[in-house]
Parts: sequence; C-alpha cells; structure tokens
Amino acid sequence: MSGLAVIGAAGRSGAALCRAFAARSESFIPVVRRPDAWAALNLPGTARRADLRDPEALRRALEGCGRVVSCAHARWAPAILAAAEPGATLVLMGSTRRFSRWPDAHGNGVRAGEAAFLAGQHPGVMLHPTMIYGAEGENNVQRLAALMRRLPVAPLPGGGHALVQPIHQADVTASLLAALGASWTRPETLVVAGPEPLAYRDFLATVARAAGLRPPPVVPVPAAPLRLLAPLTRLIPGLPSIGADEIRRLTEDKAFDIGPMRERLGVTPRPLAQGLAATFGSATG
Repeated sequence: MSGLAVIGAAGRSGAALCRAFAARSESFIPVVRRPDAWAALNLPGTARRADLRDPEALRRALEGCGRVVSCAHARWAPAILAAAEPGATLVLMGSTRRFSRWPDAHGNGVRAGEAAFLAGQHPGVMLHPTMIYGAEGENNVQRLAALMRRLPVAPLPGGGHALVQPIHQADVTASLLAALGASWTRPETLVVAGPEPLAYRDFLATVARAAGLRPPPVVPVPAAPLRLLAPLTRLIPGLPSIGADEIRRLTEDKAFDIGPMRERLGVTPRPLAQGLAATFGSATG
C-alpha cells in the first residue's frame, strides 16, 4: 500500500496541497467528484473519480493507498473510514467550528465526523483549522475588505472584542504535509491556528491596512439587531452577503493553544500581517 490519495483534490485546501506535492515531485492520486474541475487546475496526477456518497466507488478510488488525506468536510469521515484500506493512515480536515457553542449543520457535521474517526481503527489525525485565509479563490478577507470599502463605519457586536485566530492557507498546507510525514499509532485530533489570538476589531483593522484602506471606526452594536439586518445585505448590489449565524459567531472567542501544533507538526504559523500582505499583494499584483 504505497499510494497516497488526496480526497477533495480540486477544492481550495486540496488544490493547495496538491500544488505542494507537485513542487516536491511527490506522486499522489487525486480523488475528485468532478474530473473536469481537476483537469482545469493543470496539475500532475491521474484523477480517480468518486462521489463520497458512493461507497463502492470510494473504495475503488482508495485501493492500494496506505495514506489518505481528505480535504472534504469532516462529516464524510465515516465513509472514508469504511472505504480506506485496513491500516491506512488517515489525515482528515476538520474545523474549529466543532468548538462553537452555537450548534449548526457545519459544526455538528464536524463533531460527528470527529467522533467516528476517534472511534475507528485507523491511525492518523484530524486537523481542526481556524478561519483559513490566503487560498486561491478564498474570499474571507476579501469579503471584509469589500464591506469596508462600502461602509463608513464597522458595526460590530460588542464592539468587536471577541477573539479570532485566523491561519494562512500555506500554514494549513504545511500542517497537512507534516501530519502525513508523522507517525500516528491511533486516531488523534489537533488544532491548527494562527500564531496568536486578537480582537476581531484589530483583525478588521489589519485587513483594512493590507487592502490599502483606512480602518473604519468601530461602532458597538447589539448582536440581535445585526442578525435581523444581515439578510438585507443580499439585496444591496455590490455588498457581500452576511449570514445571521456569522453575526452570532462574532460574539464568541475563537482562541486556541498552538503549542501542540508546533510540537507535533513542527509548524510555526506566519504572523497575520505577513499573511495578509501576501494575500492582497497577489490579489492586486
């Protein structure tokens, strides 16, 4: 079982990982639902087609693979566990959304996938990243910059004092590569995050400066009315849409200890200002 399969190879994190493999001249097997999406990336590797809802197709796609990395949503962990070769090492992508006190389908799916993985027999790790920025096609920070271009002030619940700890895509990719090279004797989980937490208002200001904008004044607003107004952003041309659940999540701290990330994976994430400079530099250059 010498093969290395990458599930979700055509997605943002999957494509970033495959580009890293290509740069290292390391062979891999992309496993995708849409071969045309994979072909459009112009990366090496002959894709195996598999829908994660099709157990037999997924089993065939993972045949002969002693290592499997999945950048698909963690809710697919049970399907991957069932299809992977016995004894294969798994590196799965989760999300720190699983720690949110506000349950939603995304977070519940991660928790269910994590539980299945930890109860399984495959060694490996599920990485839980915080908000990822800097990937090709990613629009988290670009959406914030677009909002700040249109709004004279930044209305934030609680004044934007809740903590965030975003991580650059390159550091997520480095964590996946390190996890694939590590020795795992049982299923484990690990949070991967930026170097340090900061208040959301400071995050917003850092994004603004990286985008060449003047940080807008922050206006503290109760979360409830913001949640009611959020759906209206879909009706305003040129204004990125904001979901009510996104507003609610702005009220909780998302701060994590990255000591285990550094110790187990040997990855030290880049400072936010450095990652944003690269993100907006590539977007505008």
